Amino acid sequence: MSVAAAFARQGKKIVAIGRNYADHVKELNNAMPKEPFFFLKPTTSYVPSGGRVEIPRGIIAHHEVELGLVIGKGGRDIKEANAESHIAGYALAVDMTARNLQDQVKKKGLPWSAAKGFDTFTPIGSYIPKSSISDPHKLNLSLKINGAIKQDGPTSDMIFRIPRLIEHISSIMTLEEGDLILTGTPSGVGPLSPGDQVECSLKDAEGKELSSLNFSAVSREGGYQFAPDS
Repeated sequence: MSVAAAFARQGKKIVAIGRNYADHVKELNNAMPKEPFFFLKPTTSYVPSGGRVEIPRGIIAHHEVELGLVIGKGGRDIKEANAESHIAGYALAVDMTARNLQDQVKKKGLPWSAAKGFDTFTPIGSYIPKSSISDPHKLNLSLKINGAIKQDGPTSDMIFRIPRLIEHISSIMTLEEGDLILTGTPSGVGPLSPGDQVECSLKDAEGKELSSLNFSAVSREGGYQFAPDS
């Protein structure tokens, strides 16, 4: 099995694009980006479908369903015109966010690493070879909690398309085989509570399901505890 196909075990980094769907930017009252904006997540945050997202004590954890992009051929300063050749495949993913921790550190101008990087904060579906998806910008992402739809949106709504994302990221840091790029989330993000059951789906333009991702939310025992500023 290639490093790309085994990205969840062998990949070195997760590069997560923020604010790449206009409606999501608006729902969080953020400024519209003029160029792609990203942060890093550790690969230790991966949890496979059927697993459990552990919510630390005091944390308000929000779900963000995303199309993940798996790098097959590494590179630096990759041009948009050549970006396609660096893609090995895709994966359905959820970028979990400790929203109250993120809000607190953002006010102080501090990094988001803790808010995004908790263990189990990147639920991930199975690897989808590139040959299975003719156009990644003609897909639909959805997320349900306890059977109720919370997020449902097309990847055509991306502000910055995938070749532009690859060009931008690789102009800053080398992309390596097995790296995952999370391409942003449609609107509808919201909280997960312990006991919730989450079902995510990736479908093509004809409505055929390409991937599903299911997990449950539980309370984390021990570890970090959020302390709001008094």
